[in-house]
Amino acid sequence: MQSTSYTYLTNIAGQVRRDIVRMVHGCQSGHPGGSLGCTDYLVALYFQIMKHDPSFNMNGRGEDLFFLSNGHISPVFYSVLARAGYFPVKELATFRKLDSRLQGHPTTHEGLPGVRISSGSLGQGLSVAIGAAQTKKLKGDNSLIYSLHGDGELQEGQIWEAAMYAAHNKVDNLIAAIDVNGQQIDGPTEKVLSLGDLKAKWLAFGWKVFEVNGNEMPEIIRVLELAKESAFKGVPIMLLMQTNMGHGVDFMMGSHKWHGVAPNDEQLELALKQLNSTLEDY
Repeated sequence: MQSTSYTYLTNIAGQVRRDIVRMVHGCQSGHPGGSLGCTDYLVALYFQIMKHDPSFNMNGRGEDLFFLSNGHISPVFYSVLARAGYFPVKELATFRKLDSRLQGHPTTHEGLPGVRISSGSLGQGLSVAIGAAQTKKLKGDNSLIYSLHGDGELQEGQIWEAAMYAAHNKVDNLIAAIDVNGQQIDGPTEKVLSLGDLKAKWLAFGWKVFEVNGNEMPEIIRVLELAKESAFKGVPIMLLMQTNMGHGVDFMMGSHKWHGVAPNDEQLELALKQLNSTLEDY
C-alpha cells in the first residue's frame, strides 16, 4: 500500500473520532472510550480490507460480513458506516435521540443499513459470527466473516464455548478481533477479573493468533492482510488488538472513567482541537 493511502485512511479515522465525540456530546450519553480506541480497526476494515456493498442486502451473499459484539461502542460503528456510504452522514446528529435509528446499542428493527444483528448483551457476538461463517460455507460462498469483541467481554462464558466450537468445527473463514485495552466499566480488567495470557489461551483453544497495535494504521492493514492469507486453512483466526481507550484525546486515554461518560462543552472543544481531518463534520 502507498503511503498516500495510509494518509487517506488516517484522515478518515480522524474524522470518525470527531464524529464520536460530537455524537456522544450531543445527547450527553454513550461510550466514547472504546469507540475512539477501535476507530483505526473499523476504518481499515470498511475502507480497505472487506469486500462489502453499502447498498446493503441483509443476506450479504457474496460479501464479507462484520459483526459488532461489544455493541456499546456503537458511535464508532455508526460513524464508519455513514462515512462508508451506508446512510447519510447527517443522520449521525440523531444518535441516541427519540425516534432515531441510531440507538445506543445497534438494533435491527429500525432497519439501519449495515446492522445485521442487535448487540450489546456481551458474549453473544462470537456465536453469531460462527453461525454466519458456517452459513457461508454451506452456501458455497467464499467470503469472510469478521467480528469485534471487548476484552472485558471475555469474562462471559459463552465466548469460550464458542471458541471451542469454532476450532472443533474448523470454522476457518472467520477473523475475530479483541479490543485489548485493559479497561472495562468498573475499572482495569486486571482488577475486575484478570484475563491472564490471552495469546496462550486462544492458542490452547485451537485458534491461530495474531497480535497487533490497534492504533497504528499501517500495522493494522499489514496484520489484517496476513490474517486473510491464513484463512481457509482449517483453523479460526483471532487478532489480539492492543489499543488505548480514548485514543486520540489525551485526557480520555487509558482510563476506564471514559468508558461511558460524555464530554461537556469545554471537554468537547479540547477534544476537537486534538482531532484533525480534512473532511467535513456532519
